[in-house]
Amino acid sequence: MSSKLNPQDNYRATLASTGYVPIKQATQATYDAIGFMSGLEVHQQLLTDQKLFCRCPAGRFQKSDDYDAEIVRHMRPTLSELGEYDGTALMEFRTRKNIVYRIKSPTACTYEVDDTPPFPLNRQALEIAIEIALLSKLNLVGEVHIARKQYLDGSIPTGFQRTAIIGVEGSIPLKHKKVRLIQLSLEEDSCREVSDIGHLRIYRTDRLGMPLIETVTYPDMKNPDEVKEACDYIRFLNRSTGKVRTGIGAARQDVNVSCRGGTRVELKGVSHTKWIPLLTHNECFRQWALLNIRDLLKNKVKQPKDWKMASEPLKPVSGKLESPRARELFSNGNKVMAVNLPGFHGILSHFTQPGKCFADDFSERLKVIACIEKPNMTSSEALEPVLSDKDWDQVRTLLRSSDNDAQLVFWGPEDDIKTALETIEERCKMAFAGVPNETRKTFEDGSTIFERVLPGADRMYPDTDSKPIPLDDSRIEEIRKGVPTEVADRYRQLKDWGVPEDCYTYLFVRNLYPVIEKIVKELGQDPKTVGGVFGHLLRNIEGHYKKSPDFTYDRIYDLYKYIVDGKLDGEIVKTMLPVVYQYPKMDFDSVLVNLEFKRFSKEEIVSKIQFLKDKYKSIRTSKDPLAEKHWIMGQLRKPALGNLKLAELWNMIKD
Repeated sequence: MSSKLNPQDNYRATLASTGYVPIKQATQATYDAIGFMSGLEVHQQLLTDQKLFCRCPAGRFQKSDDYDAEIVRHMRPTLSELGEYDGTALMEFRTRKNIVYRIKSPTACTYEVDDTPPFPLNRQALEIAIEIALLSKLNLVGEVHIARKQYLDGSIPTGFQRTAIIGVEGSIPLKHKKVRLIQLSLEEDSCREVSDIGHLRIYRTDRLGMPLIETVTYPDMKNPDEVKEACDYIRFLNRSTGKVRTGIGAARQDVNVSCRGGTRVELKGVSHTKWIPLLTHNECFRQWALLNIRDLLKNKVKQPKDWKMASEPLKPVSGKLESPRARELFSNGNKVMAVNLPGFHGILSHFTQPGKCFADDFSERLKVIACIEKPNMTSSEALEPVLSDKDWDQVRTLLRSSDNDAQLVFWGPEDDIKTALETIEERCKMAFAGVPNETRKTFEDGSTIFERVLPGADRMYPDTDSKPIPLDDSRIEEIRKGVPTEVADRYRQLKDWGVPEDCYTYLFVRNLYPVIEKIVKELGQDPKTVGGVFGHLLRNIEGHYKKSPDFTYDRIYDLYKYIVDGKLDGEIVKTMLPVVYQYPKMDFDSVLVNLEFKRFSKEEIVSKIQFLKDKYKSIRTSKDPLAEKHWIMGQLRKPALGNLKLAELWNMIKD
C-alpha cells in the first residue's frame, strides 16, 4: 500500500520549493533568477471593404443561429515534402472531430471552402500593411510572396492560411529599451468558434478571410510589464493609422513565454493586454515547476525509457467502491479505468499554477485529445477528493501498486478509452523531459489550460495559385508621406502639453491624439484642457451614457469649432458633450436650448456680485469669509458657464 500523503500539504510544500512569488512581490531579480523570456505575435484586423482573397464584404458578422448552409469536414494528416507528419496534425487526427462550418451566403463564397482559386490580393489591405510596416521601422520586401501556412485546428476549411511577409527587422521604443521586430505579415483571418464539445466543433465563417496583420517580436521582454508595454505600443501604433478595426476580437495577441531550461509555450488568443502580466508571470513559474517535477522524477525513476504504466477497468460490482460519487462514475454508459503511474507518488499534487496541480494536465488533455468532457478523472492526490481512502486502497490492490506510485481513475465513452490511455502515458513520458511545446488557452484570472501541441517549424510553403507582387518604389514613397507621427512622439507631445498621464492609454486605445492635435492647432485651444476633456470627461461619459451609433470623435472637433466661432467660453463643452455624445445629430444651437443656456455679457454677470454679497449677509450661516465667496460663485456659475471663464469670475469675486 502507498504511504499516506496529504495532497494539500504536498501542494503547499512544492509551491514553496518551486520558489513561486506572487506577482505583486516579484522584482526584476525574481525574473532574472528563473530566466524569464517572452515575445509577441500581435494580430490586428484591417479596416477594408472586402476580404483578402475574395470580394466578400469584410466586417459583416452573423449571429450563431443565423446561417444558410453547413459543411462538415474531418482533419487528416499528410506527409510534408520532407516526409514528416506535423505533431499538431497527428494530435487533431486522434481527436476524431467532426468540424462543422456554418455559412451565411452574403459573408462567404466558394473561395473560403477551397472550391475556387484565390482572387488577386486586396490592394487596399496591402497598402495599409505597408503603411504600418513603415511606421514600425521595418525593411520592406522587394516582392510580396504569398505562402500557405498550415492551420490544423480546423478554424480554416482549407487546412492552411494564405499569408505574406511585408517587412522584416524593425523595432519599437519602450520607456527603457527597444524591442526588435522580426516581421510584419499580411494574412487572412480564421473562422470564429461557436462551440467545441466532445467530438463536435462548430465554426462561423463570417470572419474567415478578413485581412489582418501579424506583428512578431523577438523574445526581448525580460519581465511581464515589458510584455504588456510592448503589446500596448504595437496596438497603439496600429490604431494610429485610423485604418484598423476596433472592438471585441479585432485585435488579438499570442504571447510566447519560456524560462531558463524550459521551452517556448504559446499563450493563445489573449483577449486583453491587462491580462498579460499575470499570465506571463504564472506561465514562467509553471514551466519552472515542471522542471522541478522532471528532476524529482529522474531521482525516483532511474530508467525513464523503460517506464510503463498499468491500467485496469473498474466495475461497479467487483470493486466494492463505497463513495456515493464512485457509483455515479458508471452512469451514462461510461467505462471507468484505473491507471497506475510508477514513481509518480507526490507528483500529481505538485504545484504548477496557483490553485492547480500536475494532475490537472491529464484532465485537460483528456478533454482536448480524447474529447472526454470534464469532469473526466480524479487522482489519488486530488486537491478536492472524489473517492475515499478505502476506495483508493481497492484501486491500489487491483493495480498491484507500490508505495512509490500514484493512481488515476478516469471515465468516458468506450470508443475514447484507447486514446485516453495513450494520452495519459504520453503526458507522463513528457514529464521526464521537462516542459512540452504546446499552445495554451488563457483566462482572466491568470490561469491557462492545454489547447494543442505547438505546430512544427516547417509549416509554410509557397502558394502556387498566387503570383509574386512587386512593390513599386514610387507608390511606397507616396504611402510614406501619409504615415502618422510615431506613438513615442505623440507620447512626448502629450507630456509637453501637460496632459495627465492617466489619460494616455485611453487616448491611444481610441486613437484620439489626431483629433486633440487638430483642436489645439486649428482652433487654438489649451492642449492640457482639451486632453483632460478627452481623457477624463469623455471616458466618464462613455461609462455612464449609451453611445449613439452616429457619434464619432470628430464630432467633438465640430463642437469646439462651434464654441470658438460663437465666442463662447470653452468650459461650456463640459456641459454640452454628454448631450452631443447621446444625440450627435442634434445641432449645437438646439443643444444649448436643451441646456437652457442664455447669453450674458461679462458686465451683466459681474454686476450681480454686489447684490449677492448683500443678500448673503441676510442669510449668513458661516463666519468663514470664503463661505460667502463660494456661495456667490455657486449662484453665478450657471449664467457664467460659456459666457465668462470661471477662473476669471472667481478672481473677481475674491477681489
